[in-house]
Amino acid sequence: MVFSYSPSYGFPQNAAVWRTLLGLLCIFTLVLTAASTPPADPVKCVSGNANCTVTNSYGAFPDRSTCRAASVAYPTTEDELLSIVAAATKTGRKMRVTTRYSHSITKLVCTDGTDGLFISTKFLNHTVQSDAKAMTLTVESGVTLRQLIAEAAKVGLALPYAPYWWGLTVGGMMGTGAHGSSLWGKGSAVHDYVTEIRIVSPGSVNDGFAKVRVLTETTTPNEFNAAKVSLGVLGVVSQVTFKLQPMFKRSLTYTMRNDSDFGEQAVTFGKKHEFADFLWLPSQGKVVYRRDDRVAVNTSGNGLYDFLPFRSQLSAAVAIIRSSEETQERFRDGNGKCIGATLLSSTLFATSYGLTNNGIIFTGYPVIGSQNRMMSSGSCLDSLQDGLITACAWDSRIKGEFFHQTTFSVPLTQVKSFINDIKSLVKIEPKSLCGLELHYGILMRYVTPSPAYLGKETEALDFDITYYRAKDPLTPRLYEDFIEEIEQIALFKYNALPHWGKNRNLAFDLVIKKYKNAPAFLKVKESYDPTGLFSTEWTDQILGIKGNATIVKNGCALEGLCICSEDAHCAPAKGYLCRPGKLYKEARVCTRVSGTDVALSVSS
Repeated sequence: MVFSYSPSYGFPQNAAVWRTLLGLLCIFTLVLTAASTPPADPVKCVSGNANCTVTNSYGAFPDRSTCRAASVAYPTTEDELLSIVAAATKTGRKMRVTTRYSHSITKLVCTDGTDGLFISTKFLNHTVQSDAKAMTLTVESGVTLRQLIAEAAKVGLALPYAPYWWGLTVGGMMGTGAHGSSLWGKGSAVHDYVTEIRIVSPGSVNDGFAKVRVLTETTTPNEFNAAKVSLGVLGVVSQVTFKLQPMFKRSLTYTMRNDSDFGEQAVTFGKKHEFADFLWLPSQGKVVYRRDDRVAVNTSGNGLYDFLPFRSQLSAAVAIIRSSEETQERFRDGNGKCIGATLLSSTLFATSYGLTNNGIIFTGYPVIGSQNRMMSSGSCLDSLQDGLITACAWDSRIKGEFFHQTTFSVPLTQVKSFINDIKSLVKIEPKSLCGLELHYGILMRYVTPSPAYLGKETEALDFDITYYRAKDPLTPRLYEDFIEEIEQIALFKYNALPHWGKNRNLAFDLVIKKYKNAPAFLKVKESYDPTGLFSTEWTDQILGIKGNATIVKNGCALEGLCICSEDAHCAPAKGYLCRPGKLYKEARVCTRVSGTDVALSVSS
């Protein structure tokens, strides 16, 4: 690929382009790197296990608040967990569960105030029982997806569908409704392959202030469907039993096509291929199709999926890339972003996104491998210390990736129209979504309706959009009005359901009204935790119990804390005013306007 100098870039922008190229080159020379500094514990305490804070793996919640608690507990058994919950219940302490890597962007780990208790499942990470004949596996809730996949494989079994990042825990996946991609079988949600849940909840004096509830689809269907996606408000999930399948292999081929007929293809492609998904590059007018199907376990092939961006990254290279994007933002260099996006997407595609035919090299499609080697990855978690020379690219201890994430499921019947809306916005400004493609493009995965009360409501396509976030919350972003409009089109025009763990505040305002079984969920919540010890101001807001998820203040729309209704919610001094959407006129977005308009706004 050849890049030519364009005088229109100017010196700073051109320098940023070349920094991007250098950074990307550094990253993709690390394909065999094994060493990495593992992520830190998300809980930090001043003294022992007392006076603690918690964050997510990215180092910032949507509202950038600091979440505190008086102490943290690390149970290693269900009996210890029971004692911890009983002691806190007896004294009326607020509790929230934290996980080993804390990958939810939203504030689900936070307690109210500073007197609460964090309960970490870091050491609840054991396999309880595996039964190859019954095809079941029982694990503690702190077991990671990586462990779950490996333990199942030991007895010749496989979890059929799962997220692509294996650093999630079983409890975390169930708390947020995590999923892979499929319209087949029971669908792609992990919780729909669970047959039994053990959960520790507050109890009465007669219960000793805590009790273990054992839930199944046949004995306690109402409570079971509430606990499958719980947001952590029913107690602490202790153990989970999965119904698995005999090990099988998959045959995967990536193809890149133009997006001229993508609206039609998106609706039907998932019916043709069991593990289908898409990576859409709307500014480039291209789509990467994942043709991924189940094949017999004796099919030849030992392929491995080790997604390049989930591998260890050289911290210095990641810092260069971040600095490049900051410079592009400062100088409003849309051209530079588009060049970087084209390079990134071309490189990822040329390197098959990290797929190899034998665990070492890629020799051609299809890549065929066992389910346990093909479904998820995340080798940057490998626990070798190298002093942060290498790390996961988003590790907050380095100058790494820092982004917003907007993730929602659009009903399959509305997907074609939604895709066409995004295409119409790109026609208005072709460079507007290059920033998304610098973060790999729009990942799209299939989901199906779930019996879980807070699960998906219909067949849908899940859109996962990642984009630049400024370190200063009052700094506007390049073309931010286009992304805000897409967000509002999905949520309000097409009634999309937001992912519980990956969104900004505005996605959750009145969201509970979209769930037909919400009243049933709230009844179970009231029964399990009548005094709300596992609830917080945030969970009350998103469950529609009290207050609103949005935060209205100056600059709030820049971070998705609100939808702007006046210019002050944007950045009027920097030229960003609240305006209707370009396509969806009901939207209200922060748009960069002319100097005259800004002067009038500030003076008024």
